Amino acid sequence: MKTSIPMSLSRRHGLQLAALALASALAPAWAADEAPDAFIKRITNDTLELIKADKSLRSGDMSKLIQLVDAKLMPHVNFRRMTSLATGPAWRKATPEQQKRLQDEFKILLVRTYSGALSQVSDQVVVVKPLRAGQEDKNLVVNTEVRGKGDPIQLDYRLEKTPGEGAGWMIFDLNVLGVWLVENYRTQFTKEINAGGIDALIASLALRNKSNAKPA
Repeated sequence: MKTSIPMSLSRRHGLQLAALALASALAPAWAADEAPDAFIKRITNDTLELIKADKSLRSGDMSKLIQLVDAKLMPHVNFRRMTSLATGPAWRKATPEQQKRLQDEFKILLVRTYSGALSQVSDQVVVVKPLRAGQEDKNLVVNTEVRGKGDPIQLDYRLEKTPGEGAGWMIFDLNVLGVWLVENYRTQFTKEINAGGIDALIASLALRNKSNAKPA
């Protein structure tokens, strides 16, 4: 079964890198004072080792991949913020029920997208670049470069630091091949909302997820 991502991210290794980017949050949370670039370096290396060591992940066991992403990835992603940013101004006008349905459908879409690409990741090496000074903890970008076959690929993470007990870094957006994921989806979502409102967007995502769930 093939899953889809925005057209501008549809190159093969773009899909691979997007999978690596979001699926990299597989390790348990460390201390709240962990530097953001150290956080990205740690979780990226952990993910690479996990994929290389797990034959079923490499062979494309979709059921296991979906379970892994849902259980290990999503707790490290501020998914509500990601969904609200992708939806744009219409998010604030949506009812709590609409927000929940939209978030649920968007989550399914991304889980299946990145699960379908996890088995593609094999021999890449991620180099974390020096952190740019003066950034705020609520909107901080860590730049990395993925090296493997072919030219190096830009891969940037947008993070926020959560306060209070259990504080740590959370991923809420990423840039693959020069395109921010949230911005790319926002373009698509805006067209759906302008055409039929928030319910039309929810219905469209539900239909896409139902289609993706069918055996190839």
